[in-house]
Amino acid sequence: MEYIYSQESPRILVVDDEKVIRDILSDFLSDEGFLVTTTEDGNQALQELESQPYDLVITDLMMPEIGGLELMEEIHKRNYNIITIIMTGFGTVETAITAMKHGAYDYMLKPFKVDEMLQVIKRALEKRRLEQENVKLKEVMSLYNVSEAMTSSLSLDHILSVILETTKNELEADAVSLLLEEDTTSEYNVSPDKKHSIQIYRQPSDVTEFYGEIDYNALCNWFAENPFLISSSPKVKRFFKEPPDKRGLNSFLSVPLKVRDQVLGTVNAYSYKKSYRFTEGQAKLLIILASRAAQAIENARLFENLQLTFRQTIQGLVGTLEAKDKYTSGHSRRVTELAVKIAREFDLAPRELERIEWAGLLHDIGKIGIRLEALNKPEKITEQEHEMFKDHTVMGKQILESIHFLREIVPLVYHHHEWYDGSGYPEGIAGDDIPLGARILAIADSYDAMTSDRPYRKAMNKKEAVKELKAFSGSQFDPKLVDIFINVLEKPEEQQTKPPESKLPITGSAS
Repeated sequence: MEYIYSQESPRILVVDDEKVIRDILSDFLSDEGFLVTTTEDGNQALQELESQPYDLVITDLMMPEIGGLELMEEIHKRNYNIITIIMTGFGTVETAITAMKHGAYDYMLKPFKVDEMLQVIKRALEKRRLEQENVKLKEVMSLYNVSEAMTSSLSLDHILSVILETTKNELEADAVSLLLEEDTTSEYNVSPDKKHSIQIYRQPSDVTEFYGEIDYNALCNWFAENPFLISSSPKVKRFFKEPPDKRGLNSFLSVPLKVRDQVLGTVNAYSYKKSYRFTEGQAKLLIILASRAAQAIENARLFENLQLTFRQTIQGLVGTLEAKDKYTSGHSRRVTELAVKIAREFDLAPRELERIEWAGLLHDIGKIGIRLEALNKPEKITEQEHEMFKDHTVMGKQILESIHFLREIVPLVYHHHEWYDGSGYPEGIAGDDIPLGARILAIADSYDAMTSDRPYRKAMNKKEAVKELKAFSGSQFDPKLVDIFINVLEKPEEQQTKPPESKLPITGSAS
């Protein structure tokens, strides 16, 4: 085999058992600026096509073992995106038709004029270029649509998933990863073994045996002067602290995630196929996606920081409220945990669980405007004091309605003292007219109140509290929810899965 290398030149494979033909085409096409490799039979040609990508194959029709038609069939079977030109010294109309049916771009008779061959080659490569441009246009539109969907989301997990899945599909990569610059570097991956799953791990880990451990600093140094990186084995090793596994990384593509010239991370694509190389065109497409992705990631992080600050503020407010009353310290947190357990057992959607969690945390926020010392006396409270206490649901409604993110939980907080039979407050609604979340909170709130010490009584034990719930099932409480709650209480503690802490308050607009 002979190799003539020229960067950016189209790569042509000449297959012919006649050395003279190989030499003529190699010399002539090389002088025209093409990158040319020659092989003497179909077997060698297939090995060469497996080892690296080509734009065009010029093959003789009649060769020992594997002829031109058989070679074209293999090229088609292996899904190589290659244009083929057939040469023969025994041309007939039948062989020409057969060659075209097998997908040949053109059919040249020997002896041929090199100028005529050059014109055929240029037309074939132009056809390939136009096809690739059409594919690129479709890819650009696809990436644009994906990026629009991505930038409309403020969920970091969703954005990362979209980036990875799109990169893997559009680049036909065996694996992709996304490296984000954080205090502890995390890497999100779509593995070749789990093509549609997102894996999250922290480096170093056993997963790096396949991917290798990327040298993030080496990539950043490269991106200080270059817009993207395309590297092939063995040169790719310089960008890894630990090289990929023994199967051999054949091609590696990486582009930076940049916002205002600041690198947030990198998107990386891996190819282990010997015949596949990432191209500059693919890198440019990935840059388009990465630029939108970086902005979406930045927005998601800013939103998460805002939500975290908001959550901490609310938790601080609830803590301040409960600090006023030693008897209700931790009450809101416990009610939240109980309510979410009921909701999970009821198999509510994640969005509803989130609403109930926040409503549980804030269900007594209206007490901030009540003189609690009047209620924390050892003797029975007066009717006037009871009416004052009932105002906390109205006050809670007024407070939460002024906070856009929390408007969706207002009905749950406002109605959590309604009774199932309609004799509760503030509006005396009954049955299913009471929001489901409010009915759940009513049970969780009452159970925690019964099992906590109060100035006028000692806490009930679990058995006594359950007895009270059963006694008021159907009157104060939704009977179905009472049964569910009792089942939850009877489960061993290890079977009562605690829900993960919400990262976000209520999302979306209030109805």
